[in-house]
Amino acid sequence: MLKSPITCRSISILALFKFKKTSENGRVARAKVLTIDTMNPTVKNAKYAVRGPIVARAAELERELNEGMKKPFDEVIKANIGDAHAMGQQPITFFRQALAICSYPELLNDSTFPEDAKSRAYRILQSCGGNSMGSYSASQGIDSVRQDVARYIERRDGGVPSDPDNIFLTTGACDGIMTMLKLLVCGEGPTRTGIMIPIPHYPMYSATLVELAAVQVNYYLNEEKCWSVDISELKRALDEARHYCNPRALCIVNPGNPTSQVETRQCIEDVIRFAAKERLFLMADEVYQDNVYGHGCRFHSFKTVLFEMGPEYSNTMELVSFHSTSKGYMGECGFRGGYMEVINMDDEVKAELTKLLSVRLCSPVPGQALVDLVFNPPQPGEPSYDNFIKERTAILSALEEKAKLTEQVLNTVPGISCNPVQGAMFCFPRITIPEKAMIEEQGQQPDVFYCMKMLEEAGICVIPGSGFGQKEGTYHFRMTILPPIDKLQILLNKVKEFHQKFTQKYS
Repeated sequence: MLKSPITCRSISILALFKFKKTSENGRVARAKVLTIDTMNPTVKNAKYAVRGPIVARAAELERELNEGMKKPFDEVIKANIGDAHAMGQQPITFFRQALAICSYPELLNDSTFPEDAKSRAYRILQSCGGNSMGSYSASQGIDSVRQDVARYIERRDGGVPSDPDNIFLTTGACDGIMTMLKLLVCGEGPTRTGIMIPIPHYPMYSATLVELAAVQVNYYLNEEKCWSVDISELKRALDEARHYCNPRALCIVNPGNPTSQVETRQCIEDVIRFAAKERLFLMADEVYQDNVYGHGCRFHSFKTVLFEMGPEYSNTMELVSFHSTSKGYMGECGFRGGYMEVINMDDEVKAELTKLLSVRLCSPVPGQALVDLVFNPPQPGEPSYDNFIKERTAILSALEEKAKLTEQVLNTVPGISCNPVQGAMFCFPRITIPEKAMIEEQGQQPDVFYCMKMLEEAGICVIPGSGFGQKEGTYHFRMTILPPIDKLQILLNKVKEFHQKFTQKYS
């Protein structure tokens, strides 16, 4: 006899009996409507390793240290996330001066603030309802800010036109990426939308695809060639995926996270040709475009290459690119400022995109103001220019030094190999884990076991490679290069010492 499927209603009835309790006065207490058994299963299935159990344990260890508990270390060094200011990087003076004026317009009369900060703040405030950042903006973002972003893109791309109407201001880049994925996902079963993402990848992509019940189509970056995108691997992944879903979009992260590669211009052109031939919507995550350190490496925007390839591609290829104020030399993560630019998007779809964004009313206006300042910075001859260039150069130079130091130190450790840190803010070294450790890890993935041991024994918080995806049989961890150079040196030495002890213990 066939059994009836368990419905959400039947689960709720079961939960009522399961959790029924009697209070002190003899009455039956009401069971919870929302329980772990009745909540949205896609939320439970989503994972985000960057703030996962290892990070939670790091917070517990910090509390234990503050309470006087003895540990093998004096502090927990969190190298799990690309949060520059949390690591001690100081804000760019000009940005904070102009934002202060935007927040408190009376400062427009303060002679201690430079005139270019005042003029930027005044222009932003004039574009705000009631001349206040406390007002809502248009759903697509403040008009003047989108105009300044469009002018920045034109300068960056050597004169390739940018239309402010194609600019959408977002709550960081993640908000834009999630919104575009919502637009793309449709169908059921074998027609369900597939989204091609790199492996290793930033886990926001996989978590969002789980939440949307979309199909994740993995393509593997080539570790032997400095984590570059391989067109033959794209083709393999696409052909296999077409047997069980409908692949509709290809996501590229350049420079890479967690892998830090900077793609060549030729690679970008090959990716565009592949996406055009296979009718794939192209999503270019370019939030680390200011973070390029590798010898001979240069950032090429997908939009620039698209237009250099001529009208056959520039007039037809659907592309959306993302940028943020959280990375680069700015590191202003907490303001949640970002934008996306859409190219060749269907007009009716663009209207639906605006509608989708309007459900959230608008991105945070202080974040929009910061977007304006970052992409309309002081110019030569303005009073803040020299100090702005000095601060920006110092931050990027320090990051380049730290990228080289990280690669050099890790590659001196037997059992650790690290590709050149060409860009972004992370390294993703490969680690050799002894077989004995794999036997003893007791149900955890070997790299999770390794990283938890590093935390407990050395006070170093890094994220296991399995949280980002990796080829079967290989193990990695992601570590940020953001700590100050002296603390980074300590961190690297601790990693080196831990790995040596770990290897000896389990050999």
